[in-house]
Amino acid sequence: MFKSKSPIKQGLNIIIVGCGKVGATLIEQLCKEGHDITIIDKNASKIQAMTNLFDVMGIVGNGASYSVQMEAGIENTDLIIAVTDSDELNLLCCTVAKRVGNCAAIARVRTPDYSKEVGYLREKLGLAMIINPELEAAKEAARILYLPTALEVNSFAHGQAEMIKFKVPEGNMLDGMVISNLGRSVAHSILICAIERDGEVHIPSGDFQIAKGDVISFVASRKMAKAFLEDIGFKTNQVKNTMIIGGGKAAYYLANQLLHTGISVKIIESDRARCEELSVLLPKAIIINGDGTDEELLKEEGIEYVESFVPLTGIDEENIMLTLHARQVSNAKVITKINRITFKDVISQLDLGSLIYPRYITSEAIIAYVRAKKDSMDSNIETLYHMFDYRAEAIEFRVDKESEVTNISLAELSLKKNLLISFINRNGSIIIPSGQDCIKVGDTVMIVTTHTGFNDIQDILR
Repeated sequence: MFKSKSPIKQGLNIIIVGCGKVGATLIEQLCKEGHDITIIDKNASKIQAMTNLFDVMGIVGNGASYSVQMEAGIENTDLIIAVTDSDELNLLCCTVAKRVGNCAAIARVRTPDYSKEVGYLREKLGLAMIINPELEAAKEAARILYLPTALEVNSFAHGQAEMIKFKVPEGNMLDGMVISNLGRSVAHSILICAIERDGEVHIPSGDFQIAKGDVISFVASRKMAKAFLEDIGFKTNQVKNTMIIGGGKAAYYLANQLLHTGISVKIIESDRARCEELSVLLPKAIIINGDGTDEELLKEEGIEYVESFVPLTGIDEENIMLTLHARQVSNAKVITKINRITFKDVISQLDLGSLIYPRYITSEAIIAYVRAKKDSMDSNIETLYHMFDYRAEAIEFRVDKESEVTNISLAELSLKKNLLISFINRNGSIIIPSGQDCIKVGDTVMIVTTHTGFNDIQDILR
């Protein structure tokens, strides 16, 4: 065992099993949020590295072992999160923990065989959540390919509302426009909730002037989002075809989703046996056995003419090089999946189209759950997204009972600065609020803010 904990305790007692990429991201984020964390991994040097970096307690051992869990303090733990490389080990960790402690359990499960049985597994094993980073990354990529002019598409209110991120091109009608004039000329039911300019994130007021090169996030109902993008001169039809490099789990999940919506898919994979598996799993896709980093092969397979290109090799550097190559030789919509987060500043300078970080997607879902569990008597966090590299947050709260924020017009609420109420979802209809609207019990409410760590809807008040 390494390193003792500091005595101040505010948050939950959390055990994290597995110190890989997702484990490390979770440790970093949950430490920031003030939780008491114990980590378990078989690899002593990983434990040593984490305990040197963060104020956590480390145990070297098998996280599914009863005695190791007892040593980690499972009996007084609020939550165990199992994110090792093995689905079976993660499920076993959670099963043992549920038998011994009175804690909630979250398992990472990535295999397609299990992903079809998530509901059954969660219910029978009594898990709070089963998380599948590859499937979530594929869903995010698919949402972008349905609306290829967007850099990012996040969904809220069970898919009824979307937050869409795009860059203002030169010569666009938005260049030089003041936000309060936007409603008069185009947008009636969208809300611009965050703008990034020169590395700074602004939560804009009505007198903010938009400029070319700004990266804008706006919120709207699904139907209105498309209409707004069309009004400001963007193409909104989904791509007709895509080329995927690499045939791993994420590629399978993405291809499966795209084929269902009539987008044709070509996958290039170097492992012959995997190609045979994929051709059985995805009979409608074209599977090519070959080296996806070979320029000649890419040309032969029509990279110059594809509408979208998604490199999903296991190697970030390859994905980045492939994206840059596709940018040079084609007009394809590109999506780059990045697993490790080194050289982030360099990556942000490159023109890599839409970026997807599976480990962040995983950690966000878990952090939303942890925050909702932490206190939240009057409301619960439904959805949480970090925006612009963690410099802003979009949070959707469920309002369960009367409080200081309900039944009062928004204009009368004393809201914190750098905060915007982006929409109210009332019985499935999305309200882009004005000062006259008010929050009612039963609503879900989305806010965007540069403050971090909100657990409850009342945190919006000064």
